[in-house]
Amino acid sequence: MSEPSKTNLSEKLFAPRQTSKETSSLVKLAHVASKPMHNAIDGDSEAGWYRVLRRPQWAWQGIDPIEMEAILARMANSEAQRTDDELLDTVVGYKPGNWIYEWSQSGAMYHKTARELVKADKKDKAGQVLLTASMYYSIAAYPHLKGDTLAAQAELQANQTYREAMEYMPHKMKTIDVKYEGKTFQAFIHLPCTDKLLPTVIVSGGLDTLQSDLWRLYHDYLGPAGFAMVTLDMPSVGHSAPWALTEDTSRLHQALLQQIRDVPWVDHHRVAMLGLRFGGNAAIRLGFLEPTRLKTCISLGGAIHSVLADSKRLDAMPRMYLDMIASRMGKKGVSRTSLTSHLPAWSLKQQGLLGRRKTEVPMLGISLKNDPVCTDFDNQLIAMSSRGGKAITLPEKPLHDGYHRALETVVDWLKEKLA
Repeated sequence: MSEPSKTNLSEKLFAPRQTSKETSSLVKLAHVASKPMHNAIDGDSEAGWYRVLRRPQWAWQGIDPIEMEAILARMANSEAQRTDDELLDTVVGYKPGNWIYEWSQSGAMYHKTARELVKADKKDKAGQVLLTASMYYSIAAYPHLKGDTLAAQAELQANQTYREAMEYMPHKMKTIDVKYEGKTFQAFIHLPCTDKLLPTVIVSGGLDTLQSDLWRLYHDYLGPAGFAMVTLDMPSVGHSAPWALTEDTSRLHQALLQQIRDVPWVDHHRVAMLGLRFGGNAAIRLGFLEPTRLKTCISLGGAIHSVLADSKRLDAMPRMYLDMIASRMGKKGVSRTSLTSHLPAWSLKQQGLLGRRKTEVPMLGISLKNDPVCTDFDNQLIAMSSRGGKAITLPEKPLHDGYHRALETVVDWLKEKLA
């Protein structure tokens, strides 16, 4: 694609529209107020912000912490009209102070720098800068609510920039088109080499994660260990947006798993599934549905049972999370009680999978201490419901060390089970 058309795409995508609704006004859950919550994996919901600020994760993914604070400060200092005067990140319209505008502007800056590096034939560096641009665009679209037209445009930019970045990376990335219910979704496969069949890990993140956000997991952990990584979006997010989230959280993963035996480079006798947050629910669920196709399943901080079935935990969730779940389910304008009454059906214990029978697939439940989403009890349920299963809870501090140790533990487990 020529440079002018890229520039024109950006200008066209983000052209001012009077009809673009501000993110926090989309779902309109009744009787819901923002509540602060500390969360070692996701970050903090802070008074004065609609979105949960995922500072630790964003820094881990490559966002400059100083630049992050500068972006947040510009929003806080804006005097433009807001949907809610109490919430700093609710500036209406694509303009300075608006969440999507501020993060997208930084993404565009990195995108421009990358194109200059390509012209200077510094393609390795360009690839890294494009990855950074992709992350900024992805955060602009966060939390990826349905009907958020500006966020959808930022998501398109994140996806395009990620694909551009992969062209300049030393490893290969291919796409897998998976047909399901008459539609097609796209999964990415990252390959450390293409001259042999590789043990493969299918990875899904949470309901507010794009598959392009999982790059660091491949680059730092799975790729160096010799694993191919296949990513897919959860139902209702990104490439999987046409499907609403239901209690059958793993149905797209199952379709991918059944098709993966036809994908070159994948050793279909050595396939694992790793899920983070709601992806952990899908991973463990898939282990019960496809015990002959999977060697192991891992939940990292998964939404498995407690947070879905315990009304007190649900009541403590920030408004953004409840809005996000409602959006994934295709619900608008309902009450908190109506929404949360549906969630016990998502519990793998309530579905009769965990705690009643054992699968032959060894499963690992892992989280950081004091995680409000994934409890020790949830991890123990996973361990006791699989032969050779294991539950691990790691200290939450220091946080970056906690991330690192969790992922090292995951890789050690995968090496053992996929050997």
